[in-house]
Amino acid sequence: MKNIEVTNLIKYIGVDDKTIDLFESQYKVPNGISYNSYLIKDEKNVVMDTVDSRKTEDWLKNLEEALEGEKVDYLVVSHMEPDHASNIELLSNKYPEMKIVGNNKTFMYIKQFFNINNLEERQVVVKEGDTLNIGKHTLQFFMAPMVHWPEVMVTYEQSEKILFSADAFGKFGALDVEEKWDNEARRYYFNIVGKYGVQVQDLLKKASNLEIKMICPLHGPILKKNLEYYLNKYNTWGSYQPENEGVFIAYASIYGNTSEAAKQMAKLLEEKGEKKVVLMDLAREDMSLAISNAFRFSKLVLASSSYNMGIFPPMEQFLHHLEGKNYQNRKIGIIENGTWAPSAGRCMKNIIGNMKNITVCETMVTIMSRMNEKSKLQMEELVKELL
Repeated sequence: MKNIEVTNLIKYIGVDDKTIDLFESQYKVPNGISYNSYLIKDEKNVVMDTVDSRKTEDWLKNLEEALEGEKVDYLVVSHMEPDHASNIELLSNKYPEMKIVGNNKTFMYIKQFFNINNLEERQVVVKEGDTLNIGKHTLQFFMAPMVHWPEVMVTYEQSEKILFSADAFGKFGALDVEEKWDNEARRYYFNIVGKYGVQVQDLLKKASNLEIKMICPLHGPILKKNLEYYLNKYNTWGSYQPENEGVFIAYASIYGNTSEAAKQMAKLLEEKGEKKVVLMDLAREDMSLAISNAFRFSKLVLASSSYNMGIFPPMEQFLHHLEGKNYQNRKIGIIENGTWAPSAGRCMKNIIGNMKNITVCETMVTIMSRMNEKSKLQMEELVKELL
């Protein structure tokens, strides 16, 4: 079992998954993922969430080792997504006297996923602000709907001032991987939680009224120091404000001419003084990272080939992802390419038109097959608008 210290009476019983290829069957996780679970040892022993069925055996071993022969009295269910809830029925069968703590929606979903004996007698239904005393510890529950499922709730332990934050403040990556928190936390946030910025802000308001000394998420490391830093990051992300000044250039090129235009745009921006320019090839690089970068920077340049009177599919997919995740509050420049009937610019504008508070630069660069003097002049005008 991984030796991760929470406190003397709160034990980490989670597991790393280093063999998973795609989290939620869509996000690449080259450094794996952690499924975090915790045991609070007191007059009543409380398990805070279970783990994915991929790691049931390891998790049970960790739990039994931490229990030291004692039983589980309560299971608190923060979130019903299967990467955290897969073992609810198994644990209920193993400890038939165990109570299950959740809100009304929690139990609605439990009935959809599982068949638990005597569930009506075993359920403890909590609502906003309710408390559960288990001895030296008192758990207080706060609802966090749509961060990022409707039933999500967080738990505040009053005596040790710990926030069990469900998926909030989580990140990709196993716990034995040394890496900066920001990058994989940002990618996790915008791809999984990003649509629900309003709800994240609501949760942050609740958290601001609590004295928090530690944050225990369901994925990623336990946060013990500089908590204001992480809270500020979430405030920026949840309010859809850019994290960094700079330009992200996302391009989708079929034969390389649009790629060359994107690189030329990056060169011009840097020559004119833009300190941070990031390029990504949407056809070949990780889409979830591209989404993360779009939210990270203050300006976005889209460069796409035309395709079947529309947009080259990697760009279309990228824009629909941004639309679905409530992309807003940015300035966007457009570069289109087409040999006989350029259509990418018009189609990109149509999708962008569904987004909030977006400023589209007046200059649209139109390339006919490959760059020429006219398109280069247009690029210089676009650079002026972006800067």
